[in-house]
Amino acid sequence: MLSARGTARAGTVTVLAALLGALLPAATAQAADRTVQGGRLDWGVKSSFQSYVTGPVAQGGYTLQGGAATVGADQFRFHSAAGSYNPDTGAFSAAFSGGVRFLGHPKNGGHELDLTIARPTVRVSGGNGTLYADMTSKAKGTGQVTTSAQVPLATLDVSGIEMRGGGGPIGLSNLPATLTAQGARAFAGYYTAGTALDPVSLSADLLAAARQPSKSPADEGKEGDGEQEKKAGKEKGKARIEDAALDWGVRRTFREYVTGSLAQGEWQLADGAEDGGALFRFTSGEGTFDKKGRRLDASFDGSVRFTGAHGLDLRLSEVTVRVEDGEGTLRADVRDAGEAAENVPLVTFAAKELKAEDGLITLTEAPAKLTAKGAEAFGSLYRKGTAMDPVSLAVALDEKAVLPALPDLGSADTPAASPEPEEAAAKEAAEPAAAGSSSPALPLAVGAGVVALAAAGGGLVIARKRRPA
Repeated sequence: MLSARGTARAGTVTVLAALLGALLPAATAQAADRTVQGGRLDWGVKSSFQSYVTGPVAQGGYTLQGGAATVGADQFRFHSAAGSYNPDTGAFSAAFSGGVRFLGHPKNGGHELDLTIARPTVRVSGGNGTLYADMTSKAKGTGQVTTSAQVPLATLDVSGIEMRGGGGPIGLSNLPATLTAQGARAFAGYYTAGTALDPVSLSADLLAAARQPSKSPADEGKEGDGEQEKKAGKEKGKARIEDAALDWGVRRTFREYVTGSLAQGEWQLADGAEDGGALFRFTSGEGTFDKKGRRLDASFDGSVRFTGAHGLDLRLSEVTVRVEDGEGTLRADVRDAGEAAENVPLVTFAAKELKAEDGLITLTEAPAKLTAKGAEAFGSLYRKGTAMDPVSLAVALDEKAVLPALPDLGSADTPAASPEPEEAAAKEAAEPAAAGSSSPALPLAVGAGVVALAAAGGGLVIARKRRPA
């Protein structure tokens, strides 16, 4: 038989269990991982390294790869974040697309300094942050080339940042970065472990977890007779282009000039053109492809207009591409400060062996050179033969073929600045939770309820203790 003291304890435990059973499942239920899709990472690697590469000693420069762009004076922008985020634990992982290649110290037709950093990935877990990247480097002194995937390049200081409970875009700004020992080796010996790198900023969009509908094996590979006849017809002679996209950034340094301190200008897209950060996409391509002759003729929607100081007003529209005999020509109507010219051949590019795979022709980042007419269109700012931004093409000959996605920079214009630990603590203490906020209310209610009930139970137990047995 239970004593009065045992009865009091049992009653207290029973009531506590009932309350916790009602409240804790909702408070402690494991939240599903959220999908990271879309966003950008801005990082200058190390500004002094950039200055060294482009300066009088190394006499080099850098090129951008995979849709990477420049931001401001000394940062590179990587795009199309993809990964996951757990609101309960705060674990975050996002991989970004794009790369940058540094070349310097020209010698015998090559370069003694040759370093590529691509596909940066940020992972945060348990209060620790790390920046990974694919690295290709030529060792200083020996010239040995090493390629490594997802090297832990730098540690990121995320102290004082609460990663749990996020429900919208994740924004991290100016995270201090420090070179790791593995990163120093991948950096070809130019810096030692512990060297401070440029801070890292990123923003990433979150999607709700969604299950993809399963496809029945019986449905896969099915084609109606009409589709097969359509494909058979395309095997003969010319094929109609169902859709197409042309990606071209004109020239990186020209864009930087337009938005820089000299021109203080901007660009505007219209008529269906889209902004991919480091490139412009001209859309809704139409035309034909001659499979036998490897000839492609396509016209695209979209226009871009550059305006700024010193009379800058350049508009490119009615863009077309012709590929013949392994060479492509990009043409456009050009309007420069009121003067207009139609179908101007702006750049040429290599385009050998065009062929369709699964109904899609792709040409990725083909090097492009300015023509004589193109040089005139740019007001002789550049000479004939100047390297312009590469040209990428995606041409769908089958209506089911899917064009490559445009680089996804995410929804946030700029990541919100992460507060300093002292500032965050002061703000948390000074600002009460919003009346309509449900996120912090339940944990606080559980805590308050347990404390209040424990006090009552303790009082009850103490009262029982005062009674004679």
